[in-house]
Parts: sequence; structure tokens; C-alpha cells
Amino acid sequence: MRHLRSLIALGLSAAFPFLASTAGVTPGVTNNAIVLGQSAVFSGPSAKLGAAMREGAMSYFDDVNADGGIYGRRIRLESLDDGYEPDRAKANTEHLIKDEKVFALFGYVGTPTSYAVLPMVTAARVPFFAPFTGAQGLRQPFNRYVFNIRASYFDETEQLVNWLTLSFKNRIAVFYQDDAYGKAGLDGVNRAMGRRGRQIVSTGTVQRNTVEVADAVRSIHAGHPQAIILISAYKSCAAFIKAYHARWPADDPSYLNVSFVGSEALAHELGDDGDGVVISQVVPYYLDPYYAVATEFRHSLAQHFPDSKPSFNNLEGYMAARTFVEGLRRAGPDLTRDKLIAALETLRNYDLGNFTVTFTPNNHNGSQLVLLTIIVGKETFVPFAADVRRAGGP
Repeated sequence: MRHLRSLIALGLSAAFPFLASTAGVTPGVTNNAIVLGQSAVFSGPSAKLGAAMREGAMSYFDDVNADGGIYGRRIRLESLDDGYEPDRAKANTEHLIKDEKVFALFGYVGTPTSYAVLPMVTAARVPFFAPFTGAQGLRQPFNRYVFNIRASYFDETEQLVNWLTLSFKNRIAVFYQDDAYGKAGLDGVNRAMGRRGRQIVSTGTVQRNTVEVADAVRSIHAGHPQAIILISAYKSCAAFIKAYHARWPADDPSYLNVSFVGSEALAHELGDDGDGVVISQVVPYYLDPYYAVATEFRHSLAQHFPDSKPSFNNLEGYMAARTFVEGLRRAGPDLTRDKLIAALETLRNYDLGNFTVTFTPNNHNGSQLVLLTIIVGKETFVPFAADVRRAGGP
């Protein structure tokens, strides 16, 4: 992976010994460069999520740099591996802000890691752009420094529960990762069920970065669900689906996942067991001709990462990079963090190619788009239901 750097051994101090930029100095901005920082998962069982997010973003950043950058400044993304572990994300973030002195933080991957660094981001007054998570804690309460491109897990789980109830499947169980991510998804399912006067029939958990699912299979089966919503990453979700189907094939529940799962990686892990699995998406299907942004993304990815296949995840990275760059353009040549924030807040139905993003001074949630896809056969995706709002901020 290009530019991927090893984490320097650093101790995380008890307080945050870094402040926002001093007057007249903008960290991470020189006459010829804008330096961004990213902590994401590049190793372990969720590594494909970080790799895809980064390569999608770099596809567009490389396009911009090839054209001379933004006001003569080329964009550099410094990426560090946190293994999807909060403590490592905190150490990486301190290093990026304090030592690398990055201009902004971009494309973090995961709820527990993003939650862990949120106090540091706020204290340092550093823009935190397009984290790959739908967690509500990054949306409410409002934080001036956090900008979300994707819809929330509340939006996704509402769509999943709505589709299930319209399909007369009301006995719904939840398999979830036992951390902030899984609990955010569980909360979303509970809210959606509560609106319909129903309750989850059973739950089961898995620890982050593991595939120990036997206990979850037993506890969820006890509720005799018609459908199971899964809130975890691709390795553990695939392990659960395979184990449940092997143990109780006659039950044949519907399996539904939220977007963070990593759709292509999940389909690959499942193989022949993937047929019929549903995944909610917060970006368009990358082969859908309706979305011009998807076509442009595929061309860019093929140019800069010819060995990579298009995916929902690397499309999300590409779209995040395009939106961020528009903010840089609007901020002007005299770039500061405050000017970037103010510029991003002028985006109203900013059209990436039939996908729009809206930010305001009191709402940094750019889109509520949720689409549903289903795996048909082996590793083939078909969109089959769409949010009537399509794309755009609330």
C-alpha cells in the first residue's frame, strides 16, 4: 500500500499537549502542499475496510495533484494503521496532530476509533472529515469540527426494519459487535422497532477483531427469528451466517447488514452462502449508470489503482475526497482551518454526480441516502430498494 507508514512508538499523554494553530501559522499548509492525516485499519481481520477507504480517496487526490493541486498545493495523505483499536487510534492521532502537524484529519474508519479521538479533535480544533461510521455520537450533539458524508446507522437500520416489516417479517434478532459500533447499530434497530410497537426477539454478540460466534448463534436462535440484522465487520458476519446456516438450515432467516460490513469482502467471505444476503448502502452502487459520480470514480480508480476492483467502500473514499477538495477550493488560497470549515458550510445540494451533499453552519450531516442491495448468486450485487429521499442533507 502506497505511503503507508509505520506507527512510531509514542506514549499518549494524559492531557492533550497540543492546541490549535498559532496566529499566522496554519499547520499542514505550505506553499506547495496540504497535509492530511488518517488513522485507519490496515491490518487484521478488517484491513480491507481501511485499504478501500484510502485508495478511493487517493484516486481523486491523485487526479487533483496531477492537475497542479489546489492553488498550487498538492494534497498528501499521511495514513497510519490502528488495527481498528481505539488506543492505537488515539496514539496515531496525537502523533498526526502534534508531530506531523496535519491540516485536517480525513477518512478515519470505525466507530470505536472515531469516538476515542473525538475529544482530541475537539481540543485541538482540527477538522475531522468523513469518518467511515454512521454512529450518532459523531452527529449529535453538533460538533463544529466533524463533517459526515454518509447517512447514519439510525437511517440505515430504519430502512432495514421498514423493509422487513413490509415483508411481514416482524421477529427480528440482532447480532452485533460488542463495542460502540455494534451498540450504535443495536440502538438504531431498537428505535426502529419501537416506532412500530415491536421488540427485538433475541441478540448475540462478538468481540471486535474476532470470529468467535458460537455463543451468539445459540442465543439468537433461542428467539426463533425470521430475520437477523448484523452489526459487525465482514469476517465475523460471514462466520456467523455460515455457522447459523450450518446449525439450523431449516430456519432460513433473512440476513441483513449495515454498510460498514464491507460488502465485497463479505460477499467474498460468504461465497455460495452469500445468496440472498441484504446490505444497506450509503453510497450509490458503483455500476449504476444513473450516478455519474460512480462512472467518474471507476475511471479514476482504474487509472491510479489498476489492480483494485470498484467497491462501495472505495467509492465512499472517492466521494469524500471530492467533497473535501471542493471545500478547499471555496476556502481560497489563504487557507486556514476556520476558512475550510466556513467554506464547507456553504455547500448546498452540492452535486457530485446525482449524489448531493449539504452542510450548514449547524448541520454537518451531508447525506441521508440509504439504498438496499442484495447479493445474488456469488459476489454479485443488485440494488432492489431505495430511500425516496435519494441523496441530500436533511
